[in-house]
Amino acid sequence: MKRPITSLPALECFRAAAAVESISKAAEKLNLTHGAVSRAVRLLEGDIGTALFTRRNRAVFLTDEGRRLAQAVTHGLGHIEAAIRDIRAEQANAPVTVSCEPTLMMRWLIPRIPDLKRMHPQADIRLVAGGGPVTLGEGIDLAIRRDDFLLPAAYAAEPLFCEWVGPVCRPDLHERFFDNGHLRPGAPLLHSRTRMSAWQSWAGLTGTPLGGHPDLAFEHFYFSLQAAIAGLGVAIGPWHLVRDDLSAGLLSSPAGFLKDGSRYVLLSPGNGQASQAQTVFRDWLTQLAVAEPGPSSGE
Repeated sequence: MKRPITSLPALECFRAAAAVESISKAAEKLNLTHGAVSRAVRLLEGDIGTALFTRRNRAVFLTDEGRRLAQAVTHGLGHIEAAIRDIRAEQANAPVTVSCEPTLMMRWLIPRIPDLKRMHPQADIRLVAGGGPVTLGEGIDLAIRRDDFLLPAAYAAEPLFCEWVGPVCRPDLHERFFDNGHLRPGAPLLHSRTRMSAWQSWAGLTGTPLGGHPDLAFEHFYFSLQAAIAGLGVAIGPWHLVRDDLSAGLLSSPAGFLKDGSRYVLLSPGNGQASQAQTVFRDWLTQLAVAEPGPSSGE
């Protein structure tokens, strides 16, 4: 029968001791006790059936057999370590495909990707637009979603931030559309066919009647926000999607923002087997979400 190969920790202890022909120095390098390294070397000698060191005056010297084994162990462990470094580097630089709801991707995520690239120049993040239910592992590694549908139990859902909503318009039209923070009856309401209930949800949160307003509908949410910037009326603007426009003075929020009860989450496979590159993106995204949880009292 084939005899089992001695454990890798014992071989590592032997390699360190053989390199300097000292048990004490090897123990110091490996951050182990002298006794632990000595026992590992004796275990290896017992497995092989021959002495690897001669011991004289509390010093150790390699035998001919020890020198042969030291060369082989150094060569073999060196190859293993090099392979592990290469694999880790490949994993760190592997592309990560992230599916994200289109308006959030356009107005919040993409403008912040340069910060990720400055922190992790090798990060290869590939964004695809998508909303609602998603299947991970079929060309998509991670997904950012608003939890307005039943999230799959098989996926891990890491909370990012709550959804804060409020009406937004062009700053120079503030007084035309609002009176002391209240929506004027004739203010045009901008709708999105991808979130048709946005105005009704806000009205329910605030107790604001919406009858008699002119309406204008757009195919996508980001079109309604762009229409607000163009001065066509008032749109419901989730804070994370309009915060950069508010800071730039392109939009104003006369009535402020309220939580609508939903939140954004990061979906990942539930088996916990994330690649290093996926972990880099996840950690960056969650730190970003913590730094930007929602509007301040002045917004």
